[in-house]
Amino acid sequence: MPVALMGVLLLLSVATAGAGIVTAVLLLKNPPLPRSAFCAVLVLIFSSSAAAVYCYGWYSVTLGGPFPELCEDRNALGAELASVKQEYWPLRSACVYTDGPTVEYVSMSINVLVCVLAGLAVVLTVAAAFLRRPQAPREVRKCASGSRCSG
Repeated sequence: MPVALMGVLLLLSVATAGAGIVTAVLLLKNPPLPRSAFCAVLVLIFSSSAAAVYCYGWYSVTLGGPFPELCEDRNALGAELASVKQEYWPLRSACVYTDGPTVEYVSMSINVLVCVLAGLAVVLTVAAAFLRRPQAPREVRKCASGSRCSG
């Protein structure tokens, strides 16, 4: 992906997360609080935060080499650094040395944070859909459960 496109995505996701936080605060200050709408705002906050964290990690890998550690010029056996291989999902970098061994650095903190935020967004999406579904009137539920219907 081009660096400019990831920069735009980073800025949009940070702005969206900020707007979501402001919206959540306004919803909390003005009752009655629609639970499904509040869940939808939380989904927006968590998903855009996940995108922002991923973009930050992407920039760290792209512009700063291995994330978060740096490759050493020589490994423990004295072999020189031959190359650095990078992957963008999951965010990881590998130091390849001339004698063959590869030392891989995985940015667990960024990957875990992205996965947790995205997972929370998915769970809240399901919760919002569950809260949004229409509820049957109480009398109809009694009739549907097998008891005698009045009227």
